[in-house]
Amino acid sequence: MKAIVFGMGYVGFTAACCIASEGHNVVGIDISRKKVAGINAGRSPIVESKIDDMLIAARKAGRFEAVNEIGAHLQGADIAIVCVGTPSAIDGTLNMGFIADVSNQIANALKTNPPERPVTVVYRSTVRPGTMDTLVRPIFCAALEGKTDEYVRLVYNPEFLREGSAVDDYFEPPKIVVGTADGTPDPVMEELNKNISANVFWVGYREAEITKFVDNSWHAVKVAFANEIGRVCLALDISARQVHQIFKSDTKLNISPYYTRPGGAFGGSCLPKDVRALQSIGADTGAGLHLIDSLLRSNAAHKHRLFELASQGLAEKAHVLLVGLAFKEGTDDLRESPNVDLVRKLLDAGFTLEIYDPSICADMLIGANLGYAYSQLPMLRRLLVSKEQAEKNRYDRVIVTNATSKRLTLKDGQDICDINALA
Repeated sequence: MKAIVFGMGYVGFTAACCIASEGHNVVGIDISRKKVAGINAGRSPIVESKIDDMLIAARKAGRFEAVNEIGAHLQGADIAIVCVGTPSAIDGTLNMGFIADVSNQIANALKTNPPERPVTVVYRSTVRPGTMDTLVRPIFCAALEGKTDEYVRLVYNPEFLREGSAVDDYFEPPKIVVGTADGTPDPVMEELNKNISANVFWVGYREAEITKFVDNSWHAVKVAFANEIGRVCLALDISARQVHQIFKSDTKLNISPYYTRPGGAFGGSCLPKDVRALQSIGADTGAGLHLIDSLLRSNAAHKHRLFELASQGLAEKAHVLLVGLAFKEGTDDLRESPNVDLVRKLLDAGFTLEIYDPSICADMLIGANLGYAYSQLPMLRRLLVSKEQAEKNRYDRVIVTNATSKRLTLKDGQDICDINALA
């Protein structure tokens, strides 16, 4: 197959590499010239396990190229996958500007060069339920003047990738959800996923569109719940670790041990954004989502409690090392990382701070990740230290946010605070 992927961020770039690894020809399209040039030179725009080798192999085999403009690349394509951003506004609404723009580009390209057979156009960006019916399809209908069904089959297919294990999650997803106009299977999607073993749900657009909001808000509920229990345990001198061991042993009712462990606050590019979006939907529909409305406030309270725990007993201007800045170990994603908030609080408190995170290079940050990093931490470059510096210095306290600390050999006798323990 020939696949076109719009947006070379985490979702789009991972999908492009995975599709190319199965022998398909892929063209990745992104407006960033730096990103496109890097991909064509064999440099991944993201930090993700296995992805570098996949890119190099795909480029060597001539199965993956990146470009800045759509041009005539849709000619002969079987599938076009839209993975552009839908950034969250302050009120939780999603910005559909990139979706509308890419939809217009695809529709106009198909109008200029009509395909011999319908192209399956797949949307993986997180969108509000109703977007396919009220935004995407009308754009195609307006441009194609009654020939929409001759030229395209529109599909909504949410992704379930976790940063740090995105490649494994692509090939071994928890489920596959595909939304079509009438809820019936699409043959091109069946071909794309034929080597993936997972439960497949063929549903209407709106059922597929709401899936990510439901899933991510549930994950956020579990994290916030566990952390509220952790705070109670901390206040009452109860071992949160033992309470968690008891709780997670009930695999029939308590479901998953992963999100129910008291520890760090939730963050990243998905959970906060999708919770805000579901809040907006709840307010707009009068659904009264009171628990959902409480999640971000609970998470903010937890972030402040972790700061108090991490800074407790430290003298003014104490020398502190923070180990792990990204929201998840093994990635360079700083978007809404609770560790960024922790850094800001530590600096505001007057501590002398250094940060060690081997996945983060200030010069390699791009796109939304770059914008977020420097809007929140304009002094980031100065704060980052190498492994050698972190191991050489003696600190008044080492604050550990994830397993990145296992890569360090710290001087003996240092005060170490693991903010994920809460016990």
